[in-house]
Amino acid sequence: MSRVVLTERHAFKLKKPVVLAYVDYRTLEQRLASCEKELRLGRRLAGDVYEKVCWVGGEPAVLMRRLPADRMLPAMLAARAATPAHADALGDLLADFYARTPTVAWSGGAYVQRVRRLVRADAAEVVARGGSRDAAAHVLAAIEQGAFALAARAKHVVDAHGDLRPEHVCLESPPVIIDPLEIDELRLLDPASELAFFVMECERLGAAWFAERVLARYSARTGDVPLPAILELYGAQHALTRGLIALRHIDDAALADQPRWRAKAADYLARAS
Repeated sequence: MSRVVLTERHAFKLKKPVVLAYVDYRTLEQRLASCEKELRLGRRLAGDVYEKVCWVGGEPAVLMRRLPADRMLPAMLAARAATPAHADALGDLLADFYARTPTVAWSGGAYVQRVRRLVRADAAEVVARGGSRDAAAHVLAAIEQGAFALAARAKHVVDAHGDLRPEHVCLESPPVIIDPLEIDELRLLDPASELAFFVMECERLGAAWFAERVLARYSARTGDVPLPAILELYGAQHALTRGLIALRHIDDAALADQPRWRAKAADYLARAS
């Protein structure tokens, strides 16, 4: 969807003129609107990183302050430099963000139906692409078994970040989170769902403790303590979605890269089972 040009101090993010399932960047006006939207969304959790929309070679671009590579969360975890204090600071950032973001006015039934619809669509495509039927069936069954508890989470849904992966977190002081999801519908999340996704992604890096500390800090700050069963359900849902995304990448990957994407898909779908 995008390409990034790096200089010593800045990053210029330009939109590719593509049409995908959820985005249409074919025209210059559409690409400009996307850049303006990313600037607005990005400033919510990384205010001073997102500087402005500018023009590069006749194309609109989001001008960002370049972040230090050694402070990105995966690098900090790999170097064993991430601390509980870093996790607490990130938890504070997210708790404050969710608290000031208006909730979505959905009934419990409407929320369950929405989650069910998204999971059914992902499950059907996973199976069609040759992915695990067991993973798809497990997540669908979890939705039905947990429908009552899931309905109770409807009141928490907000316009969240949407793609809370470790590679989008920079442990500056204070921390910042970049690259929010642009697709409006998929950004509407229960904070417990977004944090369950973060736990899964940190677990894949061998650092579940960090995300669990962030979740605990969020709960301490907000008083919202999601049920373990809900966190497990959300984690399985996100694992199914990430498995599907990996399967989709196989279509566009060079032949040499396809085994890597297949392995990634298999890992996520195993976590969904």
